[in-house]
Amino acid sequence: MLRITSATLYTCSQRVRLLLPPSASTSTDTSPSKRVENQRTVDSLYELSVDIRKVRKFRGWVLSECSAYVSETADLLRDMGADTTAIAHILETHPEAILCRPEDVATQRDLWLSVCPSKRQLMNIIEKFPASFFTLTHHGNQRANILYLQNLRLSKRIISKLMASAPQSFSQPVERNQEVIHTLREIYLDLGGEERNLRVWLQKLLSQNPYILLRPAEAWRDSLGFLREEGFTTEELLSLVSSLRASIAELKPEDMQRAMDYIEAALCCSKDELKQVVIHCPAVLYYSLPTLLGRFQGLMDAGVTMDQVKESPNVLELTTQIVLYRIQKLASYGYDIRSGSLAVIVGTKKDFEASYGKLQLRQQRPLFNPVAPLKSAED
Repeated sequence: MLRITSATLYTCSQRVRLLLPPSASTSTDTSPSKRVENQRTVDSLYELSVDIRKVRKFRGWVLSECSAYVSETADLLRDMGADTTAIAHILETHPEAILCRPEDVATQRDLWLSVCPSKRQLMNIIEKFPASFFTLTHHGNQRANILYLQNLRLSKRIISKLMASAPQSFSQPVERNQEVIHTLREIYLDLGGEERNLRVWLQKLLSQNPYILLRPAEAWRDSLGFLREEGFTTEELLSLVSSLRASIAELKPEDMQRAMDYIEAALCCSKDELKQVVIHCPAVLYYSLPTLLGRFQGLMDAGVTMDQVKESPNVLELTTQIVLYRIQKLASYGYDIRSGSLAVIVGTKKDFEASYGKLQLRQQRPLFNPVAPLKSAED
């Protein structure tokens, strides 16, 4: 009798569970992997047209937090010019924003407005980089770093770009950024740069790679020390720093040595020729050996000679797939890359299209009359 009653109770409980809606089943699940959702938070986000399923999939833990400031966060964003669509997008992309205390967000807003001309422009940045804005830590460090960069007379546009792209550099103590900037100044002046052009050079460097301030000062000295020992002149080093931007501080001397040894052996070139390859294609310094091997092999398979690579080393910046596509495209117009120059295939897509267009025009115009009008498809 007892067994029949237990079975009946179990069957009934199963039926009740099956009749419950999905939201109820998830909210009553108290397993460690699925915490109970804060229904007030879910309802508030739903009213703002936020895709709850997306939040639940990627940041589900946010919905389980006891303290959330959904309406307050939405009001702050609305005050900065955000419409309903923008608010929903921001909260879907970075739902952690609703966990930030309103007073902290207001402080962050005022800090960022000190380098943004208007709330509308600040709102444009927040839409693209919500995680950067809602990283509400170290307001004192942020304020000190903003003031330091302003004292360097860097433009507000550059500072706001740094804050959006590399917020970690503003959370760290201002002394660390001062050390990196001081090192960059020493490098620039030591390599022949002029003090009056320093600010412009710094702004260009920071705008091209916002992560510069996150690289330790010692990394810059080690990388440049290695290249100096390899015989690069101060003018050449300044050119490499400007071309590679912060990447040069990410390169380890031993990795650069391996890349240069491989290129020297593959091209059978002298030290001076190797330097010219690096100067014209600085990217080879940070390519891995497998990448270099693959690109050299692809060029050889296409019939390119090593002498051609020496003449146009920046062909190594292109992937094998791009090189083969461009060679085939040129071949369709009678251009044989094996007997010509690689200069026609290097560069950006726009550069190649310009070169390709010239070859196309050359084929369409009769050789005996170079000023004859082009033939149309209807002729």
